[in-house]
Amino acid sequence: MDLTFIFPCLNEEQTLAECIRAVRNSLDGAGEKFDYELIVADNGSSDRSPQIASELGARIIPVKRRGYGAALKSGIEAARGRHVMFADADGTYCYEHSLALYRKAVEENADMAIASRMTGDVEAGAMPFLHRRLGTPILTMLINLLFRGKLSDCNSGFRCIRKSAYDGWKVRSSGMEFASELLIKSLKAKARTVEINSGLRRGPEGRTAHLRTWRDGMRHLLFILSERPELFEFIGIILTVLASALQLTAYLVGPVNLLGLNVFDLHSKILLLFAGLAGAQFYVFSCVLYLRGGSPLMQCTKRLIHLDEGILFFCLIVTFGIQGAVIACIFMIWFCSGFEGLNLIEILMLTGHFLSQLSVLAIGLLGIHVLKRT
Repeated sequence: MDLTFIFPCLNEEQTLAECIRAVRNSLDGAGEKFDYELIVADNGSSDRSPQIASELGARIIPVKRRGYGAALKSGIEAARGRHVMFADADGTYCYEHSLALYRKAVEENADMAIASRMTGDVEAGAMPFLHRRLGTPILTMLINLLFRGKLSDCNSGFRCIRKSAYDGWKVRSSGMEFASELLIKSLKAKARTVEINSGLRRGPEGRTAHLRTWRDGMRHLLFILSERPELFEFIGIILTVLASALQLTAYLVGPVNLLGLNVFDLHSKILLLFAGLAGAQFYVFSCVLYLRGGSPLMQCTKRLIHLDEGILFFCLIVTFGIQGAVIACIFMIWFCSGFEGLNLIEILMLTGHFLSQLSVLAIGLLGIHVLKRT
């Protein structure tokens, strides 16, 4: 079969019939040799959506697990076509572009073709201001920057993919972030991606959208960042090394007047301590993302992640042993002074800076080894 068109569906009786007819009208213009099927991946509708789809000749795929991605994954798995196309069943997409999208994918020998809303006509009120001017442009820019894409609309839900290519991408998301994962996995696989100009229409009055702007936007953002652990590794190393070097400089040099600013004093040291801790946390976070299946990290980081348990526990004992010794030493100095006020802030800031970073790293690695075991 040439093509399978999939509608993920959850209570779309108001618009489903119109969407199915629009897709059929477009695809039927391809000629007699064009063979396609329509699938409605029903995500637990409580209205007449399944009956409407069946009456209009679509194949119903019941999907128990809730979520946009879960519905599409089940539909794609059941698809018989060499290419798979999908779009929301809410009446907002330009379904008359279905044939043009398919032909673009075939003619360009592309693994994915996207109907871009941003380069087409967007009706007034079809896309909220935040989505059009902030959310979609920023997420698209991030994907293009981090994964070397050339996209104009990362959030378009109207796409055509080659099923054999999709099978190799191992897409896992079950929620709205499925759209971002599909793009990122294809870009990582160096798949050929093309676009056509499409657009977006305003949905019917009274319909409640399934998309939740802030919740789903953050899920997209977090997924995009999670696929680049080396970014957090780089930030973590730079922050840790730079903050530690400046902290040591501040201890050795003392307060300095720089362009009228008093730097390397107590407040500077506290800020450097926070920066060092943030760097250590970013570094540990990159290790966790790597275990989740993200991009490869530097060789030294891999060795830390796969550190022998015996060596790891030795490092933990040494780290906390040094901390205990420092605390005991301070207490003895305090005791010997008759519990009077101490002036050890300089040395405490320096030792506290390095020991706190070691603690974050040691406990983080301990957590990573627990994750590996489970």
